[in-house]
Amino acid sequence: MAMNFHHRRSEEPEINLIPFIDVLLVILIFLMLSTTYSKFTELKVNLPVADADASRDYPREIIVAVSGDGRYAVNKQAIDGRSVDGLAAALRQAAGDGKEHVVIVSADATAAHQSVINVMDAARRAGLSQLTFATQSSTGGGAR
Repeated sequence: MAMNFHHRRSEEPEINLIPFIDVLLVILIFLMLSTTYSKFTELKVNLPVADADASRDYPREIIVAVSGDGRYAVNKQAIDGRSVDGLAAALRQAAGDGKEHVVIVSADATAAHQSVINVMDAARRAGLSQLTFATQSSTGGGAR
């Protein structure tokens, strides 16, 4: 009687990587979705300068000037106060009966963004839907 000491070969334990990869992908997706990108706040914006081939002449235009300190002028006439309602009334008066006028916003480069938004809101309240912005060319040429 011979003794059989033949060892049964046991299976080596292996690590299942699929759940580990799944967890890593979920974490990666979470981080991608929750990360805020600060590059957008670091953009240096220098307005208003544009390169335009030729300036357009609108037959029925209302020019709204916005100064650096937030004062308004409609067709070279200063507006008292800085309210949107007062500006809308001045735009209605400048437009008269027609609604086909083009509002040209000529804002100083140092004017507050809110001042330009107020002009856009006043134009909407006055029923004037055509709006454009005047710029100076980067070569120092004319406006628009």
